[in-house]
Amino acid sequence: MFSLKDEVAIVTGGGSGIGRAIGLGLAAAGARVGIADMSEESAIKTAGEITRAGGVSVAVRTDVTSEDGIGGAVAVVERELGPLSLAVNSAGIANAVPALDLTTEQFEQMYRINVTGVFRSCQAEARAMLRTGRGSILNLASISGMVSHREMLQVHYNSAKAAVAHLTRSLATEWAPHAIRVNSLAPGFTLTPMNTRDEVASMRADISRHIPLERFAEPEEMIGPAVFLLSNAASYCTGVDLVVDGGFTLL
Repeated sequence: MFSLKDEVAIVTGGGSGIGRAIGLGLAAAGARVGIADMSEESAIKTAGEITRAGGVSVAVRTDVTSEDGIGGAVAVVERELGPLSLAVNSAGIANAVPALDLTTEQFEQMYRINVTGVFRSCQAEARAMLRTGRGSILNLASISGMVSHREMLQVHYNSAKAAVAHLTRSLATEWAPHAIRVNSLAPGFTLTPMNTRDEVASMRADISRHIPLERFAEPEEMIGPAVFLLSNAASYCTGVDLVVDGGFTLL
């Protein structure tokens, strides 16, 4: 049920962090994987890791805020690997700014990448999936869309991730008749480049004390939940926002 053999996937933001880990995990589960990233160098590096491990991959540089950009990336993946059936949208940014100092440009940039970028990606991926009559899309949300952290001044990021979760539910409802499932993954604190930023690093030990499992997640710990939601094991799951946070939101 968990095999992704003969499936074709695209992973936006697949050059680093959770996106990279999931891309490698999908390939290990049998999928042919397109790695799409703003950094062509990072995309090539991840795709190379997949091919050296015996998988099949292609790297493509893309800008998720551009409809033509993500549409072009999907076209490249389909041309090189076959009809698209799986998608993971993990491209995004994070930063912290006090709300009273947050500029309109900073707020809108966060939404442009983390919300509009996810929507544009879903749209391009669903258009491809409609041609074959099936597909599964996974968006990267966050526990930051559920709770706010007193020490982390990021109202723009928190609200954007909440929007991703509800965007996912809305698309799941609309596309269910087309046999396209749409789910989201809500990671907790994870050891990615985003969460090794200065403003997070200084609080890591304190944050870990508030996590029941008493540590940050490794990016690789998101692979199992992602494969589950994308695979036939989750064939009756759509609109789910799966929390993977070591128990942080239980407190």
